[in-house]
Amino acid sequence: MNFSTHFLPIDVNAQWLENRGIHFVLGGKHILKKLGKILLVSLCGLIVMLAVIITYTIGWRPFIGPRVRAVGNRQFERTPERLARGKYLVTGVLSCEICHTPSDWSQHAWTAIPGKELAGQELTLEGFPGTAVAPNITPDAETGAGNWTDDQMARAIREGIKHDGSTLFPVMPYYNDYKKLSDEDLAAVVVYVRSVSPVRNALAKSKINFPVNYLVRGVPEPITQPVPMPANDPLSRGKYLVEVGCGCHNAVEKLPYGGGERLGGPWGTVTSANITPDGSGINYYSEGTFVTAMRTGYVGARKLNAIMPFGEFKNLTDDDLKAIYTYLRTLAPVKHRVDNTLPPTLCKLCKRRHGAGDQN
Repeated sequence: MNFSTHFLPIDVNAQWLENRGIHFVLGGKHILKKLGKILLVSLCGLIVMLAVIITYTIGWRPFIGPRVRAVGNRQFERTPERLARGKYLVTGVLSCEICHTPSDWSQHAWTAIPGKELAGQELTLEGFPGTAVAPNITPDAETGAGNWTDDQMARAIREGIKHDGSTLFPVMPYYNDYKKLSDEDLAAVVVYVRSVSPVRNALAKSKINFPVNYLVRGVPEPITQPVPMPANDPLSRGKYLVEVGCGCHNAVEKLPYGGGERLGGPWGTVTSANITPDGSGINYYSEGTFVTAMRTGYVGARKLNAIMPFGEFKNLTDDDLKAIYTYLRTLAPVKHRVDNTLPPTLCKLCKRRHGAGDQN
């Protein structure tokens, strides 16, 4: 029996047709209903799979924003001791001026442009996903940090959240180095930075390209527990100074302090060295060799690149430089040869190209 929907009376009972095997209309509805169920189950499965992938890869912070500690109204007491300690850290092991002070890279050692201390600058960095700008952090109210609170500055230094609540790109080493600053040293740094002469230097903001501008939201971590000063013995003090000041050598997760960080900028392009006591590292350094290298930028006749901040490390006391050396000698040896005098080749250990890479 061939029926057409044009000839079905409007009062025909649908069940009556179904019972008699007439499926030309209702069969289509069943197919669509089953297809809809399949699509719904597939969509739910896709959503679950996507949620699992996000959870175990980039996390949810790129979508919901960074972890942020609310700033308070605390102000660090200005004392001569904090002022002196802050200057020692900023112009020494923390090397803040290398990024935040305009400089002359044509010299062997990084050389600051007079009158521009901490006034900020645009940074030309190889491979940076956008435009990097180290802000003016002098107390200038219009172009610098004059209107930031102490706690906003402290949060930016150690937790990676700007005064406006946005995320600092981790070329500012808050995520691995500065987060280990003790509470007292953090206060000293803020006190010193707030004391320098205001410099009017208007700069654009850093611009991070998509999707990296979202991915970096997962980096900041609020610090809500006290961070004490280290013990004052050489080993403890050396460990602390290395952890807050030598992050470029510790950038490859599987090679702790084994080097491998590619550093490209106005100083040229180099790869951070292995500073562990392995034969491929600095096991041949004596204490005297190390201190001289940090003071002069030379290891014997070999010249260190200016991105190694010996221009600032030379400001450290002999006791602190010797403490750093003492701690470095206790590191687990890491076999990873880096030689910046050789052409770059692929390294199977750090998965990057650097001099002597093919010898690993």
